[in-house]
Amino acid sequence: MVTTKPVSPPPYADPAAIETQRAKAGFSFREDMAPGVVLEMDLKRILHSTESPYQQIDVIETVFGKTLVTDGKTQSTQSDEFAYHESLVHPAMLNFAHHNGSNGPKKVFIGGGGELATAREILRHHSVERCVMVDLDEKVVEVSVQILHEWGGEAVKNDPRFELITGDAYAYLLECKETFDVIVMDISDPIEAGPGVMLYTKELYERVVSCLSPNGVFVTQAGAADAVPPPHATTDKERDTICFGPIRNTLQEVFSCVLPYSQGIPSFGSDWGFVMAFNHRCAGDAKDVAAEWSSISPSVIDELIEGQIKGGESSLKMYDGITHLRMFNLSKAVRKHMERDTRIMTEDNPIFMY
Repeated sequence: MVTTKPVSPPPYADPAAIETQRAKAGFSFREDMAPGVVLEMDLKRILHSTESPYQQIDVIETVFGKTLVTDGKTQSTQSDEFAYHESLVHPAMLNFAHHNGSNGPKKVFIGGGGELATAREILRHHSVERCVMVDLDEKVVEVSVQILHEWGGEAVKNDPRFELITGDAYAYLLECKETFDVIVMDISDPIEAGPGVMLYTKELYERVVSCLSPNGVFVTQAGAADAVPPPHATTDKERDTICFGPIRNTLQEVFSCVLPYSQGIPSFGSDWGFVMAFNHRCAGDAKDVAAEWSSISPSVIDELIEGQIKGGESSLKMYDGITHLRMFNLSKAVRKHMERDTRIMTEDNPIFMY
């Protein structure tokens, strides 16, 4: 009788080198970024692939580690998700505390946020007593908890302050009878075939105002914040695929104080835009209020972080007072592009990202 033993890799075979060699064999992940612009990287593994009633959901592994992809668009990656989620959450949460005598927000609403990392950052704040998250696709939440362990979703789901509702955030806000100190929209980009288009419209923002407490703050992710369209763009469709400006413009139709800001997210292939808004409650002009937050002393932000967030500055990987100044002071090229872009997003005239 002939017996065989499993063949082990030679001792010099580095697992990382093996993965790299496999990637070189021709497997790659390609994501369309803009007309004529593609982000491509080696695909190491496909960890999960499924289709929900709303979208295609994939978890892959690339040079950025585990990566959540929906409908072909990167949502977050293991290596830099902290940069996105800290940027989305903490400026708004600390703005509320700064203008309320260091009393932080108690009730927070999240629209979307399926990876649960937005809730993770919100629940770092001592003041939070209740965090309600409404996400349309329970499958994204399920996949995130099961596979994206590094995002901390299991701890979020077990936090007694956290309430998860499977449903339409738009419908929830239309029918909502309570108010929140901070409302965070962490939803998919407004792509034509995606589920999030109506959550970027003037009509939605008008409803948001009535769902905010008197000193409440609203924030949304706003897509790529580059000084594009690409130089070769020749048609309106090619030129108008950046929504950072239109989201800012649309919020200005509803709120008196609107602050666009950005943060570099390497896996997204660009700076990423966010827009914070509130009906200003300070003496002086709304522009002065915006300017004050954009030029605030780094030490003030650092003090707010230490006072409001569990673990203080050491618990955050990216956001601090100096980073805050970089985020809220956009480049001249981006500012000029946004000045030229006067489009408004409505239900009758939505704008779609590429």
